[in-house]
Amino acid sequence: MSELIPHTGNYKKLLSYQKSDVIFQITFDFCSRFLSKGDRTIDQMIQAARSGKQNIIEGCAASATSAKTEIRLVNVAKASLKELLEDYEDYLKTRHHRQWEKGSREYEAMRKLGREHNDAEFFMGLIATRPPETIANMAIILINQADYLLFKQLERLGRDFLATGGFSERMHTLRRKNRGY
Repeated sequence: MSELIPHTGNYKKLLSYQKSDVIFQITFDFCSRFLSKGDRTIDQMIQAARSGKQNIIEGCAASATSAKTEIRLVNVAKASLKELLEDYEDYLKTRHHRQWEKGSREYEAMRKLGREHNDAEFFMGLIATRPPETIANMAIILINQADYLLFKQLERLGRDFLATGGFSERMHTLRRKNRGY
């Protein structure tokens, strides 16, 4: 790539993307196994999980020419995962299941697993034998971790924009440099 259009990197290396991919796969499996066919929540949950993941990809792709678009799309990913979080919390509430409390043994064990692993295969193996309320709680913790990662990513994108500007600033700088100014 050039100075004008920099290489934007590999979104698959972003922890936020990896975590969002895990969340999507867990959500797809969860909805397929534990929600009734025809339940509109299935489509909503799967689309929210997919939107979380796909908007990270789209934001990374747009980053070469639009910091504004990248920031907006990463924020859309964050908002989509917040919507999904509420769906999992509603699942637990409406079925009178306990949501793991911060500090509980289960909560802390899952937080640790979420910090140590970002690969879907690992988590899909874990959920294969777990009841739906456990999977919902696991997803809630992973979504909160992804939300934190996206928050930090947005902070970094903001700092980067302030430090280096965006595409228009690069165009102006390169034009001036090319003219010898």
